[in-house]
Amino acid sequence: MYLDKAKIRQSFAAASVTYDGVAELQRTVGKALLGTIDTESLRGPLLDLGCGTGFLSAKLLAFAQPVIALDMALPMLQVTRTKLADMPNVTYLCADAEQLPLAGQIVDGVFSNLALQWCINLDVVFTDIKRVLKPGGRLVFSTFGPQTLQELKAAWADVDDYNHVNDFYSEQQLTHFLQLAGYTEIKIETRLYRSSYGSVLALMKELKHIGAHNMIAGRNKNITTKTQMQRMIAAYERHRTSDRIPATYEAIMVTAS
Repeated sequence: MYLDKAKIRQSFAAASVTYDGVAELQRTVGKALLGTIDTESLRGPLLDLGCGTGFLSAKLLAFAQPVIALDMALPMLQVTRTKLADMPNVTYLCADAEQLPLAGQIVDGVFSNLALQWCINLDVVFTDIKRVLKPGGRLVFSTFGPQTLQELKAAWADVDDYNHVNDFYSEQQLTHFLQLAGYTEIKIETRLYRSSYGSVLALMKELKHIGAHNMIAGRNKNITTKTQMQRMIAAYERHRTSDRIPATYEAIMVTAS
């Protein structure tokens, strides 16, 4: 899987203003992720990897301090800094999760909520995270699984053979990457979430507002025509029930040490 990191950074930077208004799923998954661990046992410092607009950082601060809030998109980080202005024990770091500018063994936990799916080489990412974790530290993260947006993928498949929707790693692939990086205690839980929208265009608008519209490098370089878009929408409309169209999101939640 190859992703265009420059486009990802630009996309999330542009979405910083609209993100919180449409990121209900991200907040729901973030709460579920914290529910998979004993938060009372947390101790700092903690790293929030791909912090976005700071939802998970704020939650973590209630359990342990200090927290390092890291994101590759500076506007996202600036929103987080504004939100957490009254919290003194936060360090803000604009950096790529694939190139952590941190010393070894400095954090007790690394948390990441729906961000690692934008990384290209997860085995390298997991290895670097293990480097910054103290002995006995944990990696706790959520990421999208391959069933995510399956309805949108199927609708585009009726139109052409290009990738219009990002591909996501499976449980088995994530486990393999974690094992390669040296993690031995791995727990995985998968949950399906289904959202509904008044129209296909409403779904696509939401994806744009959270910065998660298609960012696959090497996809069809031609501009999607109006006819192609209409064919995709017509194919998607077959899923409509009770005046709403569904969208599936598969969230894979992992704890590893």
